[in-house]
Amino acid sequence: MMHRIVPAIMSGGAGARLWPLSTEAKPKQFLRLSGSRTMFAETIGRVRGDTGALSFAPPIVLSNAAHAELVESEFAADGAAPAAIVLEPMPRNTAAVSAIAAALAQEIEPEALVLLLPADHLVTRPAAFHAAIERAAPIARERIVTFGIAPDRPATGYGYIRCGEALADGVFAIDSFREKPDTACARRYLDDGGYFWNAGIFLFNPHVLMQEFAPASDIRDAASAALKNAERRGARIRLNAEDFARVRAESLDIAVMEKTKRAAVAPCDIGWADIGSWDEIWRLSAQDENGNVRLGESVVLDGSNNLLRGEGVAIYAAGVHDLIVVATPEAVIVLPRDRAQDVKALRERAQQDRK
Repeated sequence: MMHRIVPAIMSGGAGARLWPLSTEAKPKQFLRLSGSRTMFAETIGRVRGDTGALSFAPPIVLSNAAHAELVESEFAADGAAPAAIVLEPMPRNTAAVSAIAAALAQEIEPEALVLLLPADHLVTRPAAFHAAIERAAPIARERIVTFGIAPDRPATGYGYIRCGEALADGVFAIDSFREKPDTACARRYLDDGGYFWNAGIFLFNPHVLMQEFAPASDIRDAASAALKNAERRGARIRLNAEDFARVRAESLDIAVMEKTKRAAVAPCDIGWADIGSWDEIWRLSAQDENGNVRLGESVVLDGSNNLLRGEGVAIYAAGVHDLIVVATPEAVIVLPRDRAQDVKALRERAQQDRK
């Protein structure tokens, strides 16, 4: 049996923790961070055409309105075309985005499943990803399936999902969602087994998702109104700003997944990473014999475990260890790798200083 899938690609993030390379004008999904293609191009490439029992329809893209040209240029470079580019006048998190994706998919292909996925995640094993979607598709007719990533370390930067009863081969009911843990708790999850990272990728029947918005019907209804009153020109759908401003900002996990009785998880090992920090870039990149990652023009002497990235700016370092150094014509950042999350605070401080 073939499963028809409408990909709904979320591209609204700002990538603040990868500043100064990732900016509001050109966030991380439009950058070449993990290979020769942008993360956006990698995403549309893995949800295209037919593979196995999956048939992917042209995707819906849900994007910051300011990035319309960037999205269109990505498709043009790829030789593909989207079903629609939904332009958000302001960010309202993933619950609103999922409701709009479901409503629009019902217009485009009412009987298809929707695969909601971020544009800025790394998946190095696309065949395993497709196999997980194929396993989950029959269950997704009646449940909202999220994909759980097999943890390989006690990471504290992700939420966790605990598996419940088996629903099918490789698909389980969700026992509970767990918030981002401390290191000791994350290590216990890893040792106990049955816990998976919450990847924020969802497969669902759009009719089911809209029904399960009942506890957050205000989000669903306001988002649907913004779509109904949108301005449509070609593939572009510009949401009505007045309606969308009324949407309560909330994640799909909190608005729906933590409340519904129809949630499921498909654990998978797909070579996944949420490239959300420079430390993650260091971990995923090829390192020299001293653990250094050098991207762009850079030299390091007597140093180890550093990430050096220069964009139009050369970096020279000596006697330094476990540092992140990123230099662009706009800014230079220097901080310990274990404080990679502070890049967002540095960016906010830079914005304040410029006011």
